[in-house]
Amino acid sequence: MIPFFKRNDAPVICERAEHCISRSNIDPDALKVLYRLAKAGHVAYLVGGSVRDLLLGRQPKDFDVGTDARPNEIRRLFRNCFLIGRRFRLAHIVFGRKVIETSTFRRQPDTVESENGLYQTEDNTFGTPEEDAKRRDFTVNGLFYDIKTFSVIDYVGGLKDLEKRLLRCIGDPNIRFREDPVRMMRAVKFASRLGFTVDRASSKAILKHHADILKASAPRLCEEIFRLFTFGSSRAAFMLLWEYELLGDLLPELDAYIKESGGKKSPLWDYLGALDADAANEELSNGVRLACLIYPFFFSLLRQEERRSPNGRVNRQHVARRALHAVTQRLHIPKATLYTAQALMDVPRRFADSPTKGRGRRFLSHPSFPEALAFQRILLTAEKADHSCLDEWQALYAQQAGQRAQRETRDDTDAPRDAEKESSGTRRRSRRRRPRRTAREIS
Repeated sequence: MIPFFKRNDAPVICERAEHCISRSNIDPDALKVLYRLAKAGHVAYLVGGSVRDLLLGRQPKDFDVGTDARPNEIRRLFRNCFLIGRRFRLAHIVFGRKVIETSTFRRQPDTVESENGLYQTEDNTFGTPEEDAKRRDFTVNGLFYDIKTFSVIDYVGGLKDLEKRLLRCIGDPNIRFREDPVRMMRAVKFASRLGFTVDRASSKAILKHHADILKASAPRLCEEIFRLFTFGSSRAAFMLLWEYELLGDLLPELDAYIKESGGKKSPLWDYLGALDADAANEELSNGVRLACLIYPFFFSLLRQEERRSPNGRVNRQHVARRALHAVTQRLHIPKATLYTAQALMDVPRRFADSPTKGRGRRFLSHPSFPEALAFQRILLTAEKADHSCLDEWQALYAQQAGQRAQRETRDDTDAPRDAEKESSGTRRRSRRRRPRRTAREIS
């Protein structure tokens, strides 16, 4: 059995006057959860990435709550609470479409050495706030905000690392990454998204244990891959993934293409940079993001096939299927995402047509045209080409969208009139039934 932390350390308390967190920046529903738990006599903290982001002056996307209340106690306090998970019981407190994830403080479970590495015997062992902080992945994610005193509580040195813009593992990184290899991808995600530097010990541990990433489940890896595209940080994230040799484990064909096409000067980084710079980045589907990642590799395969072909003509969709299969065979990517990415490989040829004639007009009316337009805009940005060729397409699409909206409005207006006409028209008089004869009348 491997010990994790052996001693209790007094936390660093950052009083209200010493930090920038204001309740006005905290989600009102998260405050409701915190106040109700505190009123019921429980310890309740804002925890994790939301505290980190607030201290950095960023607006958090999610607000998570940690408490000493057990899951069933949380459910009794909130009628809108649903308990999920078996190994790791969490309370989801629902406010419309919003969920405030609330968890009971836990301690680091026992870690056992086996032939396949380290594994945790149990993950549902309740603990103290200090134990909960020390079981988290990185120091900057182990900070708590106390709603009673408005202070920030630091058991793990996260405040100092925030000042240094340093991403550091809690505990021995060699052990933490072997316990859960996905933490290596999370290190890449946070470092690229926040602009932090991964500390030396954690960097060495990633380079030493990078091959363990394949021990994680494919759905988790797929989820983490697509998270690297968010917040306009895909270029930095995938470059860090490549430098730590994780990309070679996950997507070896793409890793080989990067090395063959110039390493840090590979065209791939231009395409990812264009994706990050696109104004609609956060609204793009995973299919468009995957297409941006694969397109340079696909284009190199396409050129190879064209050189081999006697007449220089190649089926682009066949090459697209090859490229996507080679790159994504280790990840469980949804079929809809793969089909979208495959179809987008044909987009440059589609935009070579006229938008007012035949095939171009049909393409303009296709439901997936907005995604195709966004993808073509990203390609032109990456290739430093002129965007004016898209102006006519954009104008015609906006015109069509306006006409469709007018038709829908007119149909909605005419519907009550049609219903009124139907109700005011002459109706056939219902036939009167003859009264049923009784047995006495028959006799």
